[in-house]
Amino acid sequence: MDESLHYSFKMTISPCRKAMGVAAGICGERILCSLLEEKAHVRVIMGSAPSQDDVLAYLRNSKKIDWTRIEVFHMDEYVGISPDDKAAFSNYLCRTLLDYVPIGAFHRIIADTREPEEICKEYGALLNEAPIDLVFLGIGENGHIAFNDPAMADLRDPLTMKVVQLDDACRMQQVHDGCFPTIDAVPKQAVTLTVPTLLKGSHLVCTVPTIRKNNACLRLVMGSISAACPATAMRIHPDANIFMDNESGKGIPEFETAETCIGKKDK
Repeated sequence: MDESLHYSFKMTISPCRKAMGVAAGICGERILCSLLEEKAHVRVIMGSAPSQDDVLAYLRNSKKIDWTRIEVFHMDEYVGISPDDKAAFSNYLCRTLLDYVPIGAFHRIIADTREPEEICKEYGALLNEAPIDLVFLGIGENGHIAFNDPAMADLRDPLTMKVVQLDDACRMQQVHDGCFPTIDAVPKQAVTLTVPTLLKGSHLVCTVPTIRKNNACLRLVMGSISAACPATAMRIHPDANIFMDNESGKGIPEFETAETCIGKKDK
């Protein structure tokens, strides 16, 4: 990445996790309502992880959003998992949001029996039928976005969606999140939207709680842009809205805006 370019994003550090989720929810609500004033239909990609719990709780209780005109995609799924499994990401979105609102359309990634490459080709074509308006996402403990772990991430990936091998840090996060009892229970392979696909969304709302994400947040704000921390790719986006809590944002100087930190190198 050429770091001589101008990078900026909006960053909010809240005093607690709940306040962070509400702030991100308000931001997402505002963007959705604005888009719905401009367009007949809005296309949204949503992350599926506990980091999104408070954001989705706010959105499902909103009285302002016309969900009937919103089309939802999710960004990744474990290869071989049943869509009925509690750990399936499509299942997460249903029980936290989509079962409560009159959604226009929800496109599940079904990855239990089909060939992963076939899934990627078909779902990628569906995504590419029209622009993506908004992406709700988080950041992994290893700096991943979606399932683009450092070893698998390509910030200029030519693919829309691809098959990836999950690294141990990513798989351990699924245990920390309570999705699986042990690392051995976490699948080793997944399908994921690529970094460029996520960045094609016109707006990003990224929510990152807990002390376990602190290092990734520090690198996001003050590190160099590289696949070593895939989340840093958000620094090139024209409307990235980043929300942290008091733990994930620890050590980020309040007097420095995200923009003034751009260009600092990893030590």
